[in-house]
Amino acid sequence: MKAIDRRKEIAAVLISSDTPVSGNMLSEKFGVSRQIIVQDISLLKASGYDIISTHNGYILQSSPLKERVFKLKHTTDDTEDELTTIVSLGGTVADVFVWHKVYGKVEAKLNIFSDMHVKQFIEGVRSGKSSELMNITGGYHYHTIRAESDDILDKIGEALDKKGYIAPEI
Repeated sequence: MKAIDRRKEIAAVLISSDTPVSGNMLSEKFGVSRQIIVQDISLLKASGYDIISTHNGYILQSSPLKERVFKLKHTTDDTEDELTTIVSLGGTVADVFVWHKVYGKVEAKLNIFSDMHVKQFIEGVRSGKSSELMNITGGYHYHTIRAESDDILDKIGEALDKKGYIAPEI
């Protein structure tokens, strides 16, 4: 794994964690030394991530990334194209959630930001390990998408709309 990809993965782990993440855990997860993790954290801080170090691990106070929620509707056959469209334009699919009439909001963290992550997700769904949340709401679902700028989020929204994936407002 390239260093830049590892730093994106570290940021994704910190963004999705509700508790401090230890340097040892990150070191083991990415197969690098603690010293490399310390350097990666320093570079993430320099690029705008507000990361603090505690005795329990690293905590992300705030992210420099912009964020937007998109309401979508499509078939399972379109999922790979939807996700690939988002990541190819520079977005990260932070999560997926649906509004169930009985259970309320049902959510899953995704942190998909590369073609490799898209392929892993699709393989997991196609292998029968699980099915997509959108299947319980007739294809309707939401994604929180993160990107470096509002301009990128606008381009992602336009591309999804052009493909017919943006759900109509009711």
